[in-house]
Amino acid sequence: MSDTLPSERLHGLDALRGFALLLGVALHATMSYLPGAEFFWLAADSERSGVLAAGFHWVHSFRLSLFFLLAGFFGRLALHRLGSRRFVRDRCQRIVMPLLCLWFPVLMAIIAVLTWNAWLSNDGVMPELEPPAPLTLRNFPLTHLWFLYLLTLFYAAMLGLRAAFRISDRGGRRQVVVDGLVRRVAGPGAALLLALPTTLALMSLPVWWHWFGIPTPDRSLIPNLAAVVAYGLAFVAGWALHRQPPLLAALSRRWPLNLGIAIAASGICFQQLGLTPPSAPAGNDAATWLYAFAYAIAGWAWSLALIGLVLRYLAGYNPARRWLADASYWVFIVHLPLVMALQVLASRQQAPWWLEYPLLLAATLAVSLLSYTLLVRHSWLGAWLNGRRVPRPAATLAARSMAKPDAA
Repeated sequence: MSDTLPSERLHGLDALRGFALLLGVALHATMSYLPGAEFFWLAADSERSGVLAAGFHWVHSFRLSLFFLLAGFFGRLALHRLGSRRFVRDRCQRIVMPLLCLWFPVLMAIIAVLTWNAWLSNDGVMPELEPPAPLTLRNFPLTHLWFLYLLTLFYAAMLGLRAAFRISDRGGRRQVVVDGLVRRVAGPGAALLLALPTTLALMSLPVWWHWFGIPTPDRSLIPNLAAVVAYGLAFVAGWALHRQPPLLAALSRRWPLNLGIAIAASGICFQQLGLTPPSAPAGNDAATWLYAFAYAIAGWAWSLALIGLVLRYLAGYNPARRWLADASYWVFIVHLPLVMALQVLASRQQAPWWLEYPLLLAATLAVSLLSYTLLVRHSWLGAWLNGRRVPRPAATLAARSMAKPDAA
């Protein structure tokens, strides 16, 4: 890979961002099969799977760090392509408006599934349910769309910091120092250095269910410290990565090193806790500190290794990957109520997990991808979510036919 960013779309990184979103669908589909699922999930299946538990733990350790790292990278890319005013308008259209307009329908769909499950579990009689607590800053069900809320906060903070830095550093000397510091941190030991702030943030939590890693900030408008530090640092790192293209080239060369670090760190995590979520939160002992550090390293190392791999081997254009990358945003937004409804149905069957899980995942992806193709890709929703509306094939062919000159 060259030391300068190509002018065309970075297809490999774009596909990797979509892959991170689609992994979220696979992750949520495992949750009814995890040991102890009856304590933290809607529908606990009678079948439990150590294989799916291992997959959940592994994917959850890096997926969101990878997503926010790429979000920061593409955020700075979009800012320099569009300019500040158009960038703000673009982020409002593609991030803020989907959150504001789709959050309530998604929440209502989730509540409908919860109600249906309660009705089924009570032999077709609706049980008496406690009224929900009033909505406050600390009690707000963002659902799985919390990532859009956090992205909005990160974009606003980065634009503010960028403006303040430009005013205070008109000569550019501080920027040179910062760029040099970034290059030092981004060396061969990047995963270990970047893991330190996340480790400290995790160990500062008053209660930490360590098997689940970074607590998901989905129930409050005030995100927890660990999520802000871990995902905010990933976002900033992606922003800085775009500023210095040679760092991307270095990542593409170092993917074997980062992959080795990632495998070792994940191995330590599995050795420490195993595949079953503990029944008690973490203590504040040496073993927990080791686990927190290994978990943070794994998140960074897997992210850096995957970025290096796609830059090395999947940088070119591929129509199927491009289509999935475009579809992934819509799929992730709409998937959770569908996954939960299918889990409710599956929990009342006696099929083995290795049959139920693939069918559940395939059905979710089929319905959500079909809805994307029929309702989103060629409509105003496609322009809203993906930044453009893709013409229908028939319309494209007609336009090309009309553009051809008449034969002499």
